[in-house]
Amino acid sequence: MAAATIALIFFFGFLQVPVLARYGFYDYGFDISQHVKRQIDQPFVVMGRPGDVQMRQEIRQLEQDKEQWTLYILGLSMLQFTDQSSPMSWYGLTGIHGIPHKTWGGVGPTPGNEKTGYCTHSSVLFPTWHRPYLVLYEQVLYGLVQSIAALWPEGDAKVKYKAAAEKFRIPYWDWASTPPSGQSVLPASVGEQPYIDIDGPSGMQRIANPLFAYTFTPLNATEFLQRPWNTWTSTLRSPTTNDNTAQSNNSLVARNLDQNLASISQRLYILFSNYANYTLFSNNAWIPLVSNQSYDSLESLHDTIHNLAGGGGLGQPNVQGGHMSYIPYSAFDPIFFLHHANVDRIFAIWQTLNPKSWVLPQAAVLSSYTTSRGEIQNSTTALTPFYAGSDGTFWTSDSVRDHTKFGYTYAELSGGAKAGSKARRQVMKAINRLYGHSSPTRLFRDAGKSQSATDSRPGGSGTASAEKDTESALAGTMFAGGHYREWIANIRVAKQALNEPFAIYLFSGSPPQDPREWPTSQSSFGMMGVFASDNADGMSADQLDVSGTIPLTGRLTEMVMSGQLASLEPRDVEGYLKSNLQRWVLGVSGRVYNTAGLRSLKVEVVSSSVRAPITDEELPEWGKARVHFELK
Repeated sequence: MAAATIALIFFFGFLQVPVLARYGFYDYGFDISQHVKRQIDQPFVVMGRPGDVQMRQEIRQLEQDKEQWTLYILGLSMLQFTDQSSPMSWYGLTGIHGIPHKTWGGVGPTPGNEKTGYCTHSSVLFPTWHRPYLVLYEQVLYGLVQSIAALWPEGDAKVKYKAAAEKFRIPYWDWASTPPSGQSVLPASVGEQPYIDIDGPSGMQRIANPLFAYTFTPLNATEFLQRPWNTWTSTLRSPTTNDNTAQSNNSLVARNLDQNLASISQRLYILFSNYANYTLFSNNAWIPLVSNQSYDSLESLHDTIHNLAGGGGLGQPNVQGGHMSYIPYSAFDPIFFLHHANVDRIFAIWQTLNPKSWVLPQAAVLSSYTTSRGEIQNSTTALTPFYAGSDGTFWTSDSVRDHTKFGYTYAELSGGAKAGSKARRQVMKAINRLYGHSSPTRLFRDAGKSQSATDSRPGGSGTASAEKDTESALAGTMFAGGHYREWIANIRVAKQALNEPFAIYLFSGSPPQDPREWPTSQSSFGMMGVFASDNADGMSADQLDVSGTIPLTGRLTEMVMSGQLASLEPRDVEGYLKSNLQRWVLGVSGRVYNTAGLRSLKVEVVSSSVRAPITDEELPEWGKARVHFELK
């Protein structure tokens, strides 16, 4: 393995302000490269921290822990400034996912698949493959953090930092829960400034913010053959141009994430409450006779976040989306691992709810670096290139099923994926607390609590506020016998239909003429992102359809509450949707496509009768979906 060295290369980031300074790597006061070499030049075996289970925290929580936050930033910075030739550098680890399409760890490609990455998409292996990938990243970062903690001068501070280092685990970014008051879904630490002030072993210094961007050192034009990738020297989100003057517009990314929060949260809540089959939950491939009326998936929701974080075509007209928008380039953006740690967390929570459902054999619909289209994948398929032992064995879905064996867990979980009914109730309570606000069931539970509190006080309903009385009355309108009707748009489309990633939007009536105004339009029901690649990439498959959903109930509920609709029942909703619902398609290049010419696009409006949970330790119970009409 090549020796890792620290390249003290300076770079800049940008957020709607002129570039004022260039920021670099933390100066420890001596050549740090040998410390890095000892941590980076380790065997390729993915181990995690077995036997020592620590919590992965939400990034905003981690930021409140001074010692762990400092170590995280310094470790991330050190990893990004490590020589790109090392397989354990930032470039080496993120390159596993896609570009530069190189062999990693000695695990060569299947002949004919040399022009794609190891990652598995539209596959039953999607959640399980990314688990050891995250563990490998965590393992390398953990080693760097230990080395950095040892550099503090002897004393109380060193004791604190070494103790914090032992507990270090990577954070996740919860993009589906309501952020703290006054904050965006996009954390300020990720998108606000290209620099960060950090108090390390050699005191306070201003360095390049390793969460804001990654700078290629160097950008290898032989590995990034296409424009604008071969001109962008740093990762970008919602780029301002297609040339080397491009800058990120994180404020626009933040706005679009904020505007889509309700829809994203609704989709996640529905996945937890209505998707108990692993095959359907795990991936977005539409397979006739298998997918049936189950259109959404963890992967499809994940795709939407990639679309939005990359810019989603909502920036400057005719400017391509950023790195997160495209499969082959997405992992280079520092937000990628924060995003995927949350995907793994969602997967682990789902496992606790559905401990008996697991990977069943299914043919691969896309090729990867080591897997060919049509190959049967099952729970014992090797998750390459992640070695489980020095004997050359690989991790499999079966062997990564229990995440705690890698030494990490999440706050919502206790006892891992094999936990019993008590753990399931705790998990459902957490789901309702974090994501239940997006569902009409919140009105039902709140009305019940309000009525209970009112009945226990002298004066009865007269003691309740007018607002609570109104909500209780509306809850009575929408919930007949404890049931209500959920409305969803089921969407199916060819993954490579447009030779670029794209998003499908639904509006009540025509949208604003300028697509940049779509997310803030009052007529928007939401969007669904399709995480594709261009046809020059080996992952392309002309015939692969993917599916996802856009929940309609949230906006329809608002219309009931404002008096625009009488109820959520078909007699009041179906005619309105038939007359007003429109579908629009936006490429990440900012181009608006004519949906009439997109023959693979199918949008069905369905509804289900749903039993609302009575307590916060229950989730909704869904009835069979009823197809109302196909949107043309």
